[in-house]
Amino acid sequence: MAVVTIVGSGMMGSALAFPARENGHEVRLVGTHLDREIIDACRASNRHPKFTKDFPAGVKFYQIEDMEEAIRGADLVIGGVSSFGVDWFGEHVLPKVPEEVPVLTVTKGLLDTPDGQLLPYPAVWAKRLADRGRRPNLNAVGGPCTSYELVAHDQTEVAFCGHDRETLRRIRAIMQTDYYHISLSTDVVGIESAVALKNGYALAVALTIGLNQRQFGIDSELHYNSQAAVFGQAVREMAKLLEMQGAGTLDNLCVGAGDLYVTVYGGRTRLVGILLGRGLDIDEAKAELKGVTLESLVVAVRVAQAVRIRAARGERDPGEFPLLMHVDRILTEKAPAEIPWERFTFEN
Repeated sequence: MAVVTIVGSGMMGSALAFPARENGHEVRLVGTHLDREIIDACRASNRHPKFTKDFPAGVKFYQIEDMEEAIRGADLVIGGVSSFGVDWFGEHVLPKVPEEVPVLTVTKGLLDTPDGQLLPYPAVWAKRLADRGRRPNLNAVGGPCTSYELVAHDQTEVAFCGHDRETLRRIRAIMQTDYYHISLSTDVVGIESAVALKNGYALAVALTIGLNQRQFGIDSELHYNSQAAVFGQAVREMAKLLEMQGAGTLDNLCVGAGDLYVTVYGGRTRLVGILLGRGLDIDEAKAELKGVTLESLVVAVRVAQAVRIRAARGERDPGEFPLLMHVDRILTEKAPAEIPWERFTFEN
């Protein structure tokens, strides 16, 4: 039996308690400083407030002040924070994890640098901790997986990535079940880039839903031609961006495309894309969603900025990414959400 400590009681971190506990491991779920009410609810009912199914019996719940106790003796620490908690996790959690204990993060995103690099969060954390003389064992999970479907035991396939294959195999042995299937990759940049890039593009696909609602009425039937066309353009641009990251393999693209598919059909990114397509600007859409965290917006803007920086050096052409640059203009300039269809066609 292993001891699995999950720091961050958001939906994905909490969902991973299910396969870990069902495999017979001790699971300790720790809320962040923002999760006090969630942990109180879990203790009272053995259920996350946003799930419709109880946790497996025996999951232990901790408030943030007891985090060090929960980490003590852990064989695996899972980071369950959103991209908005990246700095907090690197500053307040990772330094408390012994270097020999592997960390598996669910946090998806890329950090852009002034010279146009796009760094996955494990690389960001590794650099910051190396400056303190620490060498954490950082790994990440990516792929098409929504938390509530994992809880429901829908068949799910993801990829765990890290720099040490034996560590990845040990983590897989802890987490894999008959419904949670895990591929392994030592290409951290590739997997992490693929699953981050899909966020901005899922928003783009969702724009077409809102545009059709604007044209045909909110209660009109869904139109799939336009969604499929933008999905195809998204995959085309993701392939080029992965190549720009030095990670343009088919496996990486398939992980990202699968994640794109599931994100288009559920979640917060779909909601904001539909609202923008209906004609709201980004401020109005955020107000409509009343504080819902929107990681997709951050990723799209950062990647577009990196493309512009590289274009200024003559390394890329923004014209290769008409969909990405259009989403960026919608978010940063409040441009109308009309899809630039004429820029998608090709001859070969």
